[in-house]
Amino acid sequence: QVQLVESGGGLVQAGGSLRVSCVASASTFSTYGMGWFRQASGKEREFVAAIAWTGGTTYYSDSVKGRFTISRDNAKSTLYLQMNSLKPEDTAVYYCAASRPYLTGRYYLSRSEQYDYWGQGTQVTVSS
Repeated sequence: QVQLVESGGGLVQAGGSLRVSCVASASTFSTYGMGWFRQASGKEREFVAAIAWTGGTTYYSDSVKGRFTISRDNAKSTLYLQMNSLKPEDTAVYYCAASRPYLTGRYYLSRSEQYDYWGQGTQVTVSS
């Protein structure tokens, strides 16, 4: 069982930056592919970014590519999402998720059904 706890959400003006974090309880954090998803009010949950368990490969949705950066610190069992040039349409609850061990590849890590564990979410609001 893996517990994920997000933090770092908040209110920011358009064009600003924010970093959200996700701390995992698992000692085997380094073996999990990790992802960030978001859900805006009234919309379905969507893929934002993912990082392979090796840490060397990252994947992004077209809507955030070039603005967001996903990273992980395996020594701290922590996943990060650095968000720059934020837009009002980035407003959503952001969730981190852990896939099954050693899963890799954009095809799998961009799909929510490939993730076994989810955090409670952190609200990010971007004002115009």
